[in-house]
Amino acid sequence: MGVLFKTAAYVFVIDQISKYLVVHMMNLASVGSIDVLPPFLNLRMAWNRGVNFGLFSSDENVMRWVLIAVALVITAWVVVWMRREKAGRKALISAGFLVGGALGNVVDRLIYGAVADFLNMSCCGIENPYAFNVADIAIFAGALGLVLFTGTSGKKKKGGA
Repeated sequence: MGVLFKTAAYVFVIDQISKYLVVHMMNLASVGSIDVLPPFLNLRMAWNRGVNFGLFSSDENVMRWVLIAVALVITAWVVVWMRREKAGRKALISAGFLVGGALGNVVDRLIYGAVADFLNMSCCGIENPYAFNVADIAIFAGALGLVLFTGTSGKKKKGGA
């Protein structure tokens, strides 16, 4: 379980440092956008009050607290799941990515009232209107890793093969 918590801590710190640098040090909150390697990588400030792609977005303060509670419940559930499953190293690292990312976005909701999204990537004449952050990448990678690296222990093949 130490691997899970160390991974979560690293992800959380990297996420929060990146947000502080971009939002405050680079002043993206006021500037709005900075082209880094256009069109492949741009910084575009977006305050996400919902979940992925702004789904369930609301200016109501109650929704902010609902999303915080949901993230904390999912985080706790993943930690309990990993402990009960006695997961392998890859699964624990994946869980750490998910937990660290989720907690990074929870802190944003507590501090800003919304998640600070700023990474925008486009390619090949297709302009992506959405922004995301390091925590979002970690959550996606962690969820994918959990799909790939869990649920196989203890299963026996049917048919005697």
